[in-house]
Amino acid sequence: MKLALLSIALGGGAVIALVAWFGAQSIGHEVMEVLWIIPATLSLHLVQLYLSAVAWRISVSTRKPRMIVWFRLRWIREAVNSLLPVAQMGGNIVGIRMLTQRGVPGSLSGAGTTLDLTIEAFTQFAWTMIGIGVLTAISTDQSWRPWLEGGMITMAFGLIGFVVAQRAGMMRLIERFAEKLQRVFPNLPMDAVRGLHAELMRLQENRRALWQAFGIHLFAWMLGTLEVWAILWALGLTPDFTEALVIESLGMAARSAGFVVPGALGVQEAGFILVCGLFQIHPDFAIALSMAKRVRELSVGIPGLVAWQLAEGKRLVRKAREGQ
Repeated sequence: MKLALLSIALGGGAVIALVAWFGAQSIGHEVMEVLWIIPATLSLHLVQLYLSAVAWRISVSTRKPRMIVWFRLRWIREAVNSLLPVAQMGGNIVGIRMLTQRGVPGSLSGAGTTLDLTIEAFTQFAWTMIGIGVLTAISTDQSWRPWLEGGMITMAFGLIGFVVAQRAGMMRLIERFAEKLQRVFPNLPMDAVRGLHAELMRLQENRRALWQAFGIHLFAWMLGTLEVWAILWALGLTPDFTEALVIESLGMAARSAGFVVPGALGVQEAGFILVCGLFQIHPDFAIALSMAKRVRELSVGIPGLVAWQLAEGKRLVRKAREGQ
């Protein structure tokens, strides 16, 4: 918790410093100018969330519960990961738990969600590579290439290592750890972890489902280009669609790299400043773009956290009534 609070303080301090350095008044004015476009970007993001929920259900390989439930749980997953100091993992644990409460076996929920995270990471890698490819085609200055190529090589090794660890039995280690914990805490439920490795291996054999989920996730990432284009247009700029694609793909890659900082505070802003600078977009516009995205994020995230707490409250009330 202390580390999380320190990360929030450092990230928040970085945001404040960037805003102060590049002009708080001008950035504030620009953010106010684009607030009218937020409902449109919010609607677009809900479409992205729905597509991500569809891909998640395909990864878990079950038709139950109803699609609206998957959408609500995916919404809660993102809200927890975006707004709480959980290093982008707490929302996934919440999602697994809530899936289990809705009748999906614990091992299937855990294995399917792990697979969904893996596919989403690979699609972001692919999306970032598309952005780099487009940047290579439209940019005359190639001084950025060593830095980006080094980052992509590191990311590729990380993804390959994650898959190799899964195949080598990473989930078995989790199962064994849970068994040892049960000796200390006899009431610890084991249904959520028993058979995780076997389920994950079984799900990975369904190549058709893997490619379907991959395509859906990749399309969801691509839709973010429209958000960047719309915000820059609302700021009075005339962005080319290819420029918006590069800014979105590389900006989101920078945000993901800052996963240990809650909300990637400061990391997202710095990323947009660097990427927008490739197209001579002034830093104050880059920060305004990031702030507009954060307003949309809060518009989705805060209701998501409320929905999560309401769901937990209803569950506790129901459990108390059943115990009477």
